[in-house]
Amino acid sequence: MKLSTKGRYGVKAMLDLSIHNSEGQISLKSIAERQGISENYLEQLFSALRKAGLVKSIRGAQGGYILSQDAGSITVGAILRALEGSLAPVDCVIENDPAYCSRSYGCVTKIIWTKIRDSINEVVDSITLEDLMEEYRKSSSNEDYTYYI
Repeated sequence: MKLSTKGRYGVKAMLDLSIHNSEGQISLKSIAERQGISENYLEQLFSALRKAGLVKSIRGAQGGYILSQDAGSITVGAILRALEGSLAPVDCVIENDPAYCSRSYGCVTKIIWTKIRDSINEVVDSITLEDLMEEYRKSSSNEDYTYYI
C-alpha cells in the first residue's frame, strides 16, 4: 500500500499545526510556507480534517486553524483515515463496507489482507501527534543536522 500526498501532507500539516499550537490559530498560508505545500491543496485537506473533527476553523482577518483536541488524543491513523479513507490493502477487507466478492467465503488469501490491514491500523493508531512532536523536539535539539517535518 502506498499513501497519496493527501495522507503524507496531511500528517505534516497537522504536525506543523501541533508544533505551533501555542501561538493560537494558525493560517494555512503559514503552514504552506513552512512545509512547501500549496495553500489551495491545504484548504482541501483541512476541509476534510475539519469534517472529521480533528481541527476547528476560526474565521476572520486573524483566522486560521487550531487542533480540536489535545495532540495526545489525535492519532496518525485518524488523520490518514480522514484523508485517505480505509487503510485496508484490498477492498474486500475494508472495515465498515467491504466489497462483495463471490469468492470471499472460500478465499484463503483474505487472511493475509486482514492481517495487513490490522497491522497497519495498529501502528498508525498507536502514534499520536504528541509522539511526533516529541520526536521533532529531540531531533531539532541536535544542531549537527537540519530536521524536517
